[in-house]
Amino acid sequence: MLGDVVIRRRSVTALAGGVGGAKLVQGLDALVDDLTVVVNTADDAEIYGLSISPDLDTVMYTLAGIADPVAGWGVVDETYTTLEAMAALGERTWFTLGDRDLATHVVRSARRRAGVPLSHVTAGLASALGVRARLLPMTDDRVATMVDTASGRFDFQEYFVGRRHRDEVVGIELDGIEDAAPAPGVLAALTEADVVVLAPSNPFVSIGPVLAVAGVRQALAGTSARRIGVSPIVGGQALKGPAAQMLASLGHEVSALGVARLYVGLVDVFVLDGADRALAGAVEDLGMQVLVTSTVMREVEDRRRLAAEVLAAADTTR
Repeated sequence: MLGDVVIRRRSVTALAGGVGGAKLVQGLDALVDDLTVVVNTADDAEIYGLSISPDLDTVMYTLAGIADPVAGWGVVDETYTTLEAMAALGERTWFTLGDRDLATHVVRSARRRAGVPLSHVTAGLASALGVRARLLPMTDDRVATMVDTASGRFDFQEYFVGRRHRDEVVGIELDGIEDAAPAPGVLAALTEADVVVLAPSNPFVSIGPVLAVAGVRQALAGTSARRIGVSPIVGGQALKGPAAQMLASLGHEVSALGVARLYVGLVDVFVLDGADRALAGAVEDLGMQVLVTSTVMREVEDRRRLAAEVLAAADTTR
């Protein structure tokens, strides 16, 4: 493992979304002083009249050290008095928001209604919670992931939360992506970093929307940074969420190799779990170098260990 002094000199940018991405980002945050996290916002939604940014909040709460350690999202030791009162008034409370979490959404909504861009609102919220890293939404513009299934088309939160991602996904459309510009600082974070990490997040609905924003894929393809991707699939299964089901239904191999194929030209090093060691040769045939290690992050110590190994790979695999 590299010493902290060496690691801390690095400028690192991570692309992330969801619980797995947030965990690795927390590990990186413990090791580097210059960390930027570009987060998916295509799963943002208006719910209960509030502006909700689930991936941004999961990353923010995790970096602030207040995320629920069991669920991985929401706030630890949360209460639900407001949601219970809403249910008593006849509201359909299918999307669970705790009282402290609601405060975040109330503040965000008020500031956005006042005309403040999401990137500025996010910076203010993160600072108030003591987050050191720079947290950037992928865009200040509205983008919405629409999920096509055999049962119809749903916005992402209805598919993922309301219907518990039980439907077979046959297509994904990013509504508004054609008009979305990268948020201030996003492209520079990719082109000026020493290391860019694609976190172990869903490649279709977490990393994919970030790459689809104008100029982002090109910036990642052309950066001089060392680019490292971490597989969200271990032993043919997703540790959390519907990534494995999406790989299958969208016509891809359900494996870490299937994910690596999606990142050809964007990643120099691909990180496999030890359970997928046999896939190393096939990944190398895609033009990537391979790091095989334990990618399962059960404890906080696992997050820092994996982050250190990812950063070390930026040098040792050159």
